[in-house]
Amino acid sequence: MAGVVNVVGAGSWGTAIATVLVRRGPTVLWARSAELAESINRSHRNDAYLPGLDLPADLRATTELVEVAGGADMILVAVPSHGFRDVLGALASHLAGSVAVAVVSLTKGIEGGTNRRMTEIIAEVLPSNPAGVLTGPNLAGEIARGQPAASVVALARTELAELAQRSLHSETYRVYTSGDVIGCEVAGAVKNVIVLAAGVSDGLGFGENTRAALITRGLAELGRIGTALGGEPLTFGRLAGVGDLVATCTSERSRNRSVGFALGQGESLGVVLSGMHMIAEGVKAAGPLVALARSVGVEMPITEQVAAIVEGRSTPSEALVALMRRAARAEWDEKLFRGLMR
Repeated sequence: MAGVVNVVGAGSWGTAIATVLVRRGPTVLWARSAELAESINRSHRNDAYLPGLDLPADLRATTELVEVAGGADMILVAVPSHGFRDVLGALASHLAGSVAVAVVSLTKGIEGGTNRRMTEIIAEVLPSNPAGVLTGPNLAGEIARGQPAASVVALARTELAELAQRSLHSETYRVYTSGDVIGCEVAGAVKNVIVLAAGVSDGLGFGENTRAALITRGLAELGRIGTALGGEPLTFGRLAGVGDLVATCTSERSRNRSVGFALGQGESLGVVLSGMHMIAEGVKAAGPLVALARSVGVEMPITEQVAAIVEGRSTPSEALVALMRRAARAEWDEKLFRGLMR
């Protein structure tokens, strides 16, 4: 039996997940904007983030976090990484004493300044509440429209992962469970940076060979940092890793790819971001991921070059040259797969 699962964050992804949840039972969606909440409740539309889509009539939006927390068994949080901590802080007072309520991140990013993953922030702000992550090849519009898709939900406690699975799993949306919170979460954050690189490549006019190389070598980076931080190697060859990389590196609807494409065509980052309504998490995650990699002695050359581009220290053409001039090496990475024989 599914429990009560509500959503914090009425952007494209939060709204899409709420449309899946409401098929199982009443679902409350928190929106920062009163105007957006009213639109969802009155006209059953969220044209700011999912234009042209009619939302289920049973989906209820609110601007009050107490309504999301009240009676919930699990809360899914889909807000940008830079606002994640503040929203959790506001939610905390409404969860006081509700230690059984699991909090699951839908955000694929790293917090600037602290280099924290979202579940680490949950553990800091809500230390009594179990933390998890939902991730995978998930383009919000496709899921909201009921196109077949799959995700993985990771929590340390199996029964909580299964609660999320029961609440979300449907004929069009397959949800798998995992205990590898670190691996699944790191995969999503690194993926967004690699997608930026793939977009830059497309913007520079390069073809399928270049994109395939970036996806494959990006997967190697994802695996190296993920295992170094405690993730399981096999996680990165599944939905959270290769699945998400393939979906977003090849999709014209990916925000991060769109930003990279514009940069590859010579537009400035400031101009690109000023014209965007939604957040491209890869822009904010690149620098913190480089810092994390260096702290554990891991090489992430693609991520380093993306960071150099978004920080204005390099151009797309210069970054390409830097990558192609790296010393030749063996493809097989023993360190990455050191855990496979455990």
